[in-house]
Amino acid sequence: MTGRAKLPVRPQTNRCVGEPGGLLAGVSWQQRSSREVYANHYVRVLEDEVTRPDGSAGLYGLLEVRHPAVFVVPVTATDRVVLVHCDRYTTGTSWEVPAGGSDGEELRVAAERELAEETGYVAARWDHLGGQWGLNGVARSRIEVFLARDLTRASATHDEGEGIDAVGEFTWDEVRTMLREGSINDNESTGALLLAAIELGWA
Repeated sequence: MTGRAKLPVRPQTNRCVGEPGGLLAGVSWQQRSSREVYANHYVRVLEDEVTRPDGSAGLYGLLEVRHPAVFVVPVTATDRVVLVHCDRYTTGTSWEVPAGGSDGEELRVAAERELAEETGYVAARWDHLGGQWGLNGVARSRIEVFLARDLTRASATHDEGEGIDAVGEFTWDEVRTMLREGSINDNESTGALLLAAIELGWA
């Protein structure tokens, strides 16, 4: 597909939240046209003509990730959280949970692959904690979160090609301090950690 291809119009039903417990009836975004301006194997960029919820016309630039990402919160038998230290091309350094694109794989399979590649660990127990959206003001990027337990270290290596230079294990109190101080500054990792903390009774 060329970078300037016309796309079929897809009606949108993204409704705006109004009063607690309900939706504002009739208030929604409407897509009037969509044009792909860039695409690669992982993402595409769309330029959509829209009608805003207030009825005015607008132009919306949208990044669409082709496949959901998987985020894994690995927890050891001693309740320590395994994190990776990443140097991102986009934002610099942060401690993060292991994560990556599913690339069309079954989500659990992708989660197992990312955990092994980025940390050297494998897990015997897996729980799918649910899905979230990332950067939802500018992107259509789905995130699926997994809790991995009963860990075994299968390899001493990690994926340096992704900018990972260290793997560490941290108590939940240490994780909370890292969040407050900003050494964990990836918001998707933060959301995954919160879901895991709720599941484990830590929050």
